[in-house]
Amino acid sequence: MNNRPKRLLDRVRETLRVKHYSIRTEEAYLSWIRRYILFHDKRHPRMMGTPEIEAFLTHLAVRNNVAASTQNQALCALLFLYNEVLGQELGPVDAIRAKKPKRLPVVLSREEVERVIAAMAGTTQLVARLLYGSGLRLAECLHLRVKDIDFAYQQIVVRDGKGGKDRITVLPARLLGPLKDHLQRVGMIHRQDLDSGYGAVYLPHALEVKYPSANREWCWQYVFPAANLSIDPRSGTRRRHHLGESGPQRAVRKAARLAGIDKHVTCHTFRHSFATHLLESGYDIRTVQELLGHKDVKTTMIYTHVLNRGGLAVRSPLDDLS
Repeated sequence: MNNRPKRLLDRVRETLRVKHYSIRTEEAYLSWIRRYILFHDKRHPRMMGTPEIEAFLTHLAVRNNVAASTQNQALCALLFLYNEVLGQELGPVDAIRAKKPKRLPVVLSREEVERVIAAMAGTTQLVARLLYGSGLRLAECLHLRVKDIDFAYQQIVVRDGKGGKDRITVLPARLLGPLKDHLQRVGMIHRQDLDSGYGAVYLPHALEVKYPSANREWCWQYVFPAANLSIDPRSGTRRRHHLGESGPQRAVRKAARLAGIDKHVTCHTFRHSFATHLLESGYDIRTVQELLGHKDVKTTMIYTHVLNRGGLAVRSPLDDLS
């Protein structure tokens, strides 16, 4: 019997999984904790505390010039390490904080959206249409399960979105047919996987234990499955995961170039455009807030910048010259 104590990073990984953190958060937190330890010449975190955290975060802001969101993620990782794993209380962290830039979101016009989507094809085009038509984040779109698409009520249920919340958003009528056709093809892939001894997908939290056969059921399959089987890093099981984010991102950037759009276009640009176009059409900002899943309406208010053309809806005096 092996009674050797677990390595620190193994304990962090185990605690993250017990608390149901996503695999992306797990990878990010472990990376920050490694960087923190290396920054302090491999000293054990138990021998350090608030001053060392402040020095590391200040280094990130001053020397590495990281974004505010990046520095905040590093802080969250270290707070998790000390509070949840080491059980060590920390005092207030007073580091030099990275400045959060006040940037306005990039928004496409309706005509530009059409041009970008027209320059795409196949599954990535369907993903782009869903991002724009439903206001989904890319990760939310790719995590969709078959059961989350409600054709009868023309709505999409977003499970465990940002902040761990569920919400409902609109399913565009124009996508009913294309999505049904797409799911027919996905169903064929699933049946082939079952015939080959696979066909089980990852289930969140303890559902896989509570419902042992549910991971092979059709309703739990991903709407956008990956092209190939892969090894799940959490369990070591070989199965089909959902489509990765890099494919749609590359396809959107390429389509924007082909369409001659001189803007920085990403998959998230479709979400920005969805919100702005709804507000332009007269929808209430609270409704848009709910569709986007924003906790605070102030976050949604940023999309009103497009409605205030000319900065504050001001008519330029140049336009009055003959």
